[in-house]
Amino acid sequence: MSNHKPITKMETGLTERVELALNSIRPYLAADGGNVKILEITDNNVVRLELLGSCGSCPMSAMTLRAGVEESIRRAVPEITAVEAVNLTSYEDPHAKLPETW
Repeated sequence: MSNHKPITKMETGLTERVELALNSIRPYLAADGGNVKILEITDNNVVRLELLGSCGSCPMSAMTLRAGVEESIRRAVPEITAVEAVNLTSYEDPHAKLPETW
């Protein structure tokens, strides 16, 4: 990820730039059976995501969202003010499932 350069507005639209940032981390999410989907980008430049696959039921999803997904998006698209997931799983959730690779 060290060769990650910001994508300029002139290159493409905001949603497309966020998708490009997500594409850079999707292989890591997919390795544990997960993915993310953009639901919307608000007028305040907040990205709202849905965690898919194992990411939607993993108790580590909050950490993955902050340390991986949000960091990648905000580095590539600096005008994004926040990243939120609509379906974060709490670590205490009795239905939470860790990826089988752990």
